[in-house]
Amino acid sequence: MLGKITKGIAGFYYVHGEDGCLYECKAKGVFRKDGIKPLVGDNVNISVLDREKKLGNLDEILERRSELLRPAAANIDQVLVVFAAAKPAPNFNLLDRFLIRMGLETVPVFIGFNKCELVPEAQIEQMREIYTLAGYRVHFFSVKERTGLEALYEALSGKTTALAGPSGVGKSSLMNYLCPQAEMETGDVSRKIERGRHTTRHSEIFVLRQDTYVMDTPGFSSLYVNEIPAQELWEYFPEMKDAEKECRFTGCCHMEEPDCGVKSRVASGIIAKQRYESYRQLYTELSNIKRY
Repeated sequence: MLGKITKGIAGFYYVHGEDGCLYECKAKGVFRKDGIKPLVGDNVNISVLDREKKLGNLDEILERRSELLRPAAANIDQVLVVFAAAKPAPNFNLLDRFLIRMGLETVPVFIGFNKCELVPEAQIEQMREIYTLAGYRVHFFSVKERTGLEALYEALSGKTTALAGPSGVGKSSLMNYLCPQAEMETGDVSRKIERGRHTTRHSEIFVLRQDTYVMDTPGFSSLYVNEIPAQELWEYFPEMKDAEKECRFTGCCHMEEPDCGVKSRVASGIIAKQRYESYRQLYTELSNIKRY
């Protein structure tokens, strides 16, 4: 029977079969022997051992069309990275790091800001401008107020989407809205540090409908992109790619050089100043890494 791995815990894989049932499966030893690890999102063939108890064996992993390293998953069409507009205040440098990480993974990514009822419209428009100038799709919504969610649901339709973001931004609440049967725990945000508890401890795919899946992933509070050489960092800022050809010097780092196309576009507002400051911070950080 064909199916999709929706969850993997302690050597057991839970497969949503083509008959609509969820089967608990053990993987064949040949996978371990060949160094193959089944991933959430894998399309598989299983043998049903006990239809009543919903037990089976995982026999074959079908060819993957994509693979993510972090979060570890297969056959993901896109990633929705969720931040809160407030409580906690968005850490834009962390968001930029995640966008770079998805650039390394070569998976399409778009951005969602939850809790938009907590900020004025002017602040929403400012955040929209920063990331639309950078070439990203941005959705603003409020799970609490039930606003902006229809457009978001439409963006998920017909795709397998990984849902990612820091703790405390309302990912679990969003999952509960999109997929009530998930019955996920909603974490309280610590008033002292405004950081959410890590309520999601493993990656899991939920079926919204037959052709639409959403994968929830553990929250993150830090993210490193240390494998990128500093001089290549600009390639992961989409809004800088066209500007680079306007630089006076070949190999311009867009830092202190004169007649820099990127800095010129920042000055004219074509590239958001906040994104450029994030670039400078990351460039300095990567430049200080000793590479052997």
